[in-house]
Amino acid sequence: MALLSRRLESNAPGDFFVDDSCINCDACRQIAPGVFGEVDDQSAVVTQPRHAAELLEARKALISCPTASIGTADRRDLRAVSTLYPEVLDDDVHFCGYTSESSFGALSYFVRRVEGNLLIDSPRFAAPLVKRIDSLGGLDMMLLTHRDDVADHAKFRERFECRRVLHRDDVSGGTAGVELQPENQDTLQLASDLLLIPVPGHTKGHVVYLYQEKYLFTGDHLAWDEEKSRLYAFRGACWYSWPAQIESMKRLLNYRFEWVLPGHGRRMNLPVLRMRQELEKCIVWMETRR
Repeated sequence: MALLSRRLESNAPGDFFVDDSCINCDACRQIAPGVFGEVDDQSAVVTQPRHAAELLEARKALISCPTASIGTADRRDLRAVSTLYPEVLDDDVHFCGYTSESSFGALSYFVRRVEGNLLIDSPRFAAPLVKRIDSLGGLDMMLLTHRDDVADHAKFRERFECRRVLHRDDVSGGTAGVELQPENQDTLQLASDLLLIPVPGHTKGHVVYLYQEKYLFTGDHLAWDEEKSRLYAFRGACWYSWPAQIESMKRLLNYRFEWVLPGHGRRMNLPVLRMRQELEKCIVWMETRR
């Protein structure tokens, strides 16, 4: 729980605040961009909610904060807000909220489908979220993009008996029991509408998942830079091989998609041709950063 006594001085005066336990994961700034901003390498309330929509967004950011660093001076009943996740982004694709500190606030996604629901990377195992997923039909598969964002995967497995997927090169002691561990660099057809594409670079076993040739769940491989309006990769957080990540990025030119849905960084929806052009520009930029 955020402590008023540790409220950052950078917060705008008013009810909502961020305290000094903030890890600057960016989740709140994505959920409520009109309220939260970055000040001195931490999030802060830059503008108190000005209308009902911003108030709702601020409340959703509060329950989603991985370190419980967001609070209100006046205690609020958040039970109604807690049931809003997973939240629809587009058609059957949802954002989970409830980020986890163990994955540094990485974003995760839920896909509702007749063939069986999907969870892409692990949110926090929060009771309201689990109850809501259960009401939407539970989980068939949990798709893990890489080792960093597995968070509460074991709890979701135990609760829903879902099959988990993680590339063998990213498996460690805590994920040794994952049910499906592809070993090579071949694209794997997990279902008629779902591909696993290995993209080593950020980590050795990083993969992305392409759903319906429209939605690309990218983990920490690819994201949108809102400030510079371009696709980008995390050069400063490439733990395995930048040259390998460049080649992995080139591999994505073989596929069509309209959405980039990352674990860290901003998501983006563009027409297929525009998305390809942005991907090509990203690769050119990456080549200059060898």
